[in-house]
Amino acid sequence: MEGTSLYLPIVVLLMQCPPSVPVTVSTNRAKVEVEESSDAELSCIFFTERDQNPRIEWKKKGKDVSFVYFNGHFRGPFAGRATIQDATITLRKVTQEDAGEYRCEVSASLDTVSLGETNITLTVLVPPQTPACDVPASAVTGSAVQLHCRDQRSIPPATYSWFKDNRPISQPRHTNATYLINQYTGVLEFKAVGKEDTGRYSCLASNGVGSPKMCEGKHMTIEDVNVTAVVTAVLVLFLIVAVCGCGGLALHRNGFFTLSRCNPHQQPNPEQIGRHVSVTHGDKLTPRA
Repeated sequence: MEGTSLYLPIVVLLMQCPPSVPVTVSTNRAKVEVEESSDAELSCIFFTERDQNPRIEWKKKGKDVSFVYFNGHFRGPFAGRATIQDATITLRKVTQEDAGEYRCEVSASLDTVSLGETNITLTVLVPPQTPACDVPASAVTGSAVQLHCRDQRSIPPATYSWFKDNRPISQPRHTNATYLINQYTGVLEFKAVGKEDTGRYSCLASNGVGSPKMCEGKHMTIEDVNVTAVVTAVLVLFLIVAVCGCGGLALHRNGFFTLSRCNPHQQPNPEQIGRHVSVTHGDKLTPRA
């Protein structure tokens, strides 16, 4: 009993003292997704042990850490377009430049643990833009042809579907199909086009944000190989080669391509200048009357 009575005052004293809870910082949304040009709320909830006037700072991570809110004011591009309530901030009309990771820091110098922080990731969603469509104006039957569709700005990246004459082109269900569609790259590939593939092609981009967008349709014509034109071209080429060959042979026979032999040590005779000479026995020059 005497031992118990010694510990009783200590137990009573501990019951009268409030528990020590150091500064704690948290958020109710660690990942925030909003559409471009809308407002984004980045929540920061904190509790302190003793300090009733803690210091609140917001920072944005990137190549370098930059201040968003410091010493009671918004900084840089956030000045004039952001508000704060307790420790939660709201960014107005966000753009792609605002996307990234933010950190809320609460410093309570009077607490046992003086610093607490929480991180929030902001993703700015961008609805599809009108995609750029690359459709060849014409192609030859039997050739491989690719049609391209791409939207460079949409976030998350768009997926693509193709239309021919305003009717959707379904995904091929078997490996022997004459065409392939890659909904992620926007490529429509024909292994070997036929006359039936002639038509007006357009592409639709969608990503679940805002309304899908379609490019203006472009007409592609599939043409047969002109056999007559090919044969005619071959015949004309053959005639040109034949004429050139016959002409060269005739010129050769008339001596235009014959080199006369002469003695390099023999000096020309002035009397023979202007007179026609012919080559006879060996290197001897015999004047012709």
